Amino acid sequence: MLAVVQKVAANREHLIVFTRYPEPGKAKTRLIPVLGAEGAAELHRQMAEHTLAQIRGLQAIRTLKVEVRFAGGDAARMQSWLGANLDYQVQPEGDLGDRMFQSFQSAYNNGSDATLIIGTDCPELDTLLMQKAFQTLHHHDLVLGPATDGGYYLIGLHHPIPELFQGIAWSTSQVLSQTVAIAERLNLAIAYLPTLSDVDHPQDLKIWQRKKSPHTPHPTPHTPHPTPHTPHPTPHTPMTNDE
Repeated sequence: MLAVVQKVAANREHLIVFTRYPEPGKAKTRLIPVLGAEGAAELHRQMAEHTLAQIRGLQAIRTLKVEVRFAGGDAARMQSWLGANLDYQVQPEGDLGDRMFQSFQSAYNNGSDATLIIGTDCPELDTLLMQKAFQTLHHHDLVLGPATDGGYYLIGLHHPIPELFQGIAWSTSQVLSQTVAIAERLNLAIAYLPTLSDVDHPQDLKIWQRKKSPHTPHPTPHTPHPTPHTPHPTPHTPMTNDE
């Protein structure tokens, strides 16, 4: 009887992955100056596949629902890329906070009582750390995985808490501190995972080099060859952390 109860409880765990289809020019845009559009998209593809491999390891030891919330492409192309055995949903409209809140709300409406949201930019987030996040969430209101850039690579909740996603300066070094300040005002029990680094900027590429499989090719650095007819590049506006 106990085993049945544990399995039912595990079925109420939900893991949401924020990512995008690896289309050149739209994926890992902050790395295009050093890798080129094709190289940046290839890096994104490799890191997303690495994250999904860690999730499959988690599925081998926990019963949970995995949902991929994607931008770009469509469900058919996502399934062709990452496999048909996952639930694919287009990311909701709005800023990153709106999209995360709506995703938590959807998971809660579908019966989840322990939901994690992660991205695919943190190659150091592995199976065991995701396992720890779920275990820790069962004893806390909020679990956060701090990132070295001042954001977070993981957030876990039992139910949607809209205040945690409002008034946050997304894509800045204030994301984690602002989120924690709100959580403390709400008297939430907060747990923290180890601090890890996202791969968002050229100086972060060494992190991926340490974690990737020895058989994974490294994206070729891009060397621009401007001509007199090449227009001056438009200044880049950084995207949110689901690039």
